[in-house]
Amino acid sequence: MAFRSPYPDVAVPDVSLPELLFGALSPEQAAAPALIDGPSGRTLRYGELAALIDKAAAGLAARGINKGDVVGIFSPNTPYYAVVFHGVLRAGAVATTVNALYTAEELAHQLIDAGAKLLFTVSAFAERALAAAEAAGIAEVIFLDGLDGHPALAELLATEAAPPVIEFDPAEDLAVLPYSSGTTGRAKGVMLTHRNLVANIEQFKQVVHINSADRVLAVLPFFHIYGMQVTMNHALAVGATVVTMPKFDLAEFLRIIAEHRTSYVYIAPPVAVALAKHPMVDDYDLSAMKMLFSGAAPLDAELANAVAKRLGVAVRQGYGMTEMSPVSHAIPSDRPDINVGTVGLILPNMVCKLVDPATDEESLPGQPGELWCQGPNVMKGYLNNEEATKSTLDDEGFLHTGDVAVIDEHGVVSIVDRVKELIKYKGYQVPPAELEALLLTHPQIADAAVIGVRDADGEEVPKAFVVRQAGAEELDETAVMTFVAGQVAPHKKVRVVEFLTAIPKSASGKILRKDLRARERG
Repeated sequence: MAFRSPYPDVAVPDVSLPELLFGALSPEQAAAPALIDGPSGRTLRYGELAALIDKAAAGLAARGINKGDVVGIFSPNTPYYAVVFHGVLRAGAVATTVNALYTAEELAHQLIDAGAKLLFTVSAFAERALAAAEAAGIAEVIFLDGLDGHPALAELLATEAAPPVIEFDPAEDLAVLPYSSGTTGRAKGVMLTHRNLVANIEQFKQVVHINSADRVLAVLPFFHIYGMQVTMNHALAVGATVVTMPKFDLAEFLRIIAEHRTSYVYIAPPVAVALAKHPMVDDYDLSAMKMLFSGAAPLDAELANAVAKRLGVAVRQGYGMTEMSPVSHAIPSDRPDINVGTVGLILPNMVCKLVDPATDEESLPGQPGELWCQGPNVMKGYLNNEEATKSTLDDEGFLHTGDVAVIDEHGVVSIVDRVKELIKYKGYQVPPAELEALLLTHPQIADAAVIGVRDADGEEVPKAFVVRQAGAEELDETAVMTFVAGQVAPHKKVRVVEFLTAIPKSASGKILRKDLRARERG
């Protein structure tokens, strides 16, 4: 059976993303701070931001960037990321945002695959950016902070020309081309239209209620759809102030929250672990925080409640994918009754199904199944990859997420695990996320990840990779296995343990199980 959102559908404006965000600024909003650089305190007001976006669009048009052209952005978070990002969209072009940790080869692959004609970057990334641009045949690399011998963003913004007049078809015209592995495989270009992004902002507004008085911390990278849409664009759409961080550092993270009085903080679960356990947290005044919102990977209820208790803030969780622009489910701001270990309710305008991966039969409430989602925020498809598109999007427009979920009688959804990540031990399914959440409750464990490995008999068994807390060197393999065995069914017991200094994770906080599997093969 299909499950609908408990919320009524919302109207989706038929406009481009820049028009939604900056098309009708009142004098009061124009004077309000839009973006603050966390390290320096430098501020861009909404009126200044809108004017710079117009200049960026005009400068791009003067350089031959036309509607539909792709422009790469390879930069950490700064207020000028928003100028460039929205300038590209205002010019009718498509922004392909690139992971700031990419090597030159990875960057070149994305630029070539996306067909990018120009690249924005920063001087700290010059070596990688210039090598990748050369490999991709891109003649011009523009540096946000300037670099001798190369054009600077300041030159682009110096134009007196008017921005181009673009006729948008929001439902068809691409706005962004982020890259995602989807449910499996190598990263693919996700084709998201202006309507996809506008719709998801309007959907998300109904459940997370920030306003113009709020300050939102942007530590999540803007190149990732979570940081791009949830942190940056949603906040700008409601007139809030976005405080940027170029990278995560716990001390700097805490300082910026305290000094800039940020009220909403969006994180991935690894940050929650630090907030729950690190002694440094007690050294900062975090009283301005009203809500901590976690996404990108499962957040365990016990960990979430530990953070909420320690900081005295509301903790909420959501779920989504790049392919859904990205949010499909969230615990609403005003629903403290919903278990924070769930991902909450289906967003407005969406329909979901749970389908048994083995039989393709639809599951009933309370029964697990692969989560399929349909709505105006679902991507057009993968760029130049019809096969991957067909395997992910069906003929009815349902996106097959690859995640196993259950929905209760109140419409609350819980993500159980990934279809591809379930460990099969003697025919029993073992969800890695469940064991990871349990391991994190151990006071001597700072972080953990679980994958399936083969034992001497060829049976797939759970293996835990564990990062010890500082000063917990006495924690050994036997202690970890005994701890888990006392709290799970026999088939879920951890049977192999390896200690690491860090768990490999993506920039958005997802455990890179493929890296752990590669380590095993090696």
